[in-house]
Amino acid sequence: MQKINFLNGSIRFLTAAIMMSATVAKSDILINGAGATFPQPLYSRWFSDYRKVDKSIAINYQGVGSSGGIRQLLTGTVDFGASDEPMNAEEAAKAKSVIHHIPTAMGAVAVSYNLPGNPALKLTPDVVTDLFMGIITKWTDPRIGASNPGVKFPNLPVTIAYRSDGSGTTAIMTEYLSAVSATWKAKPGQGKSVKWPVGIGGKGNAGVAGMIKQNPGTLGYIELVYAASNNLPVAAIKNAAGQFVNPSIATVTSAAKAKIKEIIAADFKLSLVNSPGKDAYPVSSMTWLLVPESMAAAKSVPFSSFLKWAMGDAAQKTAESLHYAALPKEVRTAALERIGKIKFK
Repeated sequence: MQKINFLNGSIRFLTAAIMMSATVAKSDILINGAGATFPQPLYSRWFSDYRKVDKSIAINYQGVGSSGGIRQLLTGTVDFGASDEPMNAEEAAKAKSVIHHIPTAMGAVAVSYNLPGNPALKLTPDVVTDLFMGIITKWTDPRIGASNPGVKFPNLPVTIAYRSDGSGTTAIMTEYLSAVSATWKAKPGQGKSVKWPVGIGGKGNAGVAGMIKQNPGTLGYIELVYAASNNLPVAAIKNAAGQFVNPSIATVTSAAKAKIKEIIAADFKLSLVNSPGKDAYPVSSMTWLLVPESMAAAKSVPFSSFLKWAMGDAAQKTAESLHYAALPKEVRTAALERIGKIKFK
């Protein structure tokens, strides 16, 4: 099992964020956002920390999933959104103004499981795919054992846990499965919501993590920080270079460094899935804040200041303390330039 020492602060940060929103003074500027649960622990910490930098601004964030955040942004019920997958053309066409994708940090979608003794597993792309397809149904299947010599697997059925809500985490995982399997790409395919062949759905990363933790034999996909906070093991997955790689800050960073020029050229909206390089974790992703140009000036000016703060070394080090990977400096420099050019109304 990969050892991940998680700072118990995540729950404190979430609690602090709730308390903060309850104690906002009438004179304060309240900015509301909603979206991905993937970065929710980080955003809760950042918004709490930034409250100390600028006491006149309070940023409230609800983790409702990427699809929910985009939906609320498009209907105007929140000031900004957040997603682990860039908005598609159909979503962008419904927007009342240009929406900028500002990258904030990077993370790994981990394949996590609950087995007796929680052995460290190595999984090949075809095995990962066939587990989620429901083709491999028992933990004693010899295909799992082939890459895990010496591991004694229990005679348990494999139960799959997946996201029931529209999710950027699902989009990342299904993009990976589509990249390594023509069968998966044809059906179920890629997206924030897909029809899973087998399994049980849970709401949010926290919901799926809870299902894995409570049910022996369960395997699912969750953001690394949720595996860490629940003391769940994560599998090493064979990457495009043929190496078994564990999800970590270092391996997500390797995935991004292989594509820095492409990230900037693509206006930050680029996938890190299956990046080249022997140390690249294959199910890596950036996460974005969705910032509309229609944001009112009273809110856009302080929020722009927050975005610039988030690109700083201190904020990015906080991200790393919570098991997210900091953005490469070249990407942060380009993002700062973009933030400065946003034409708010």
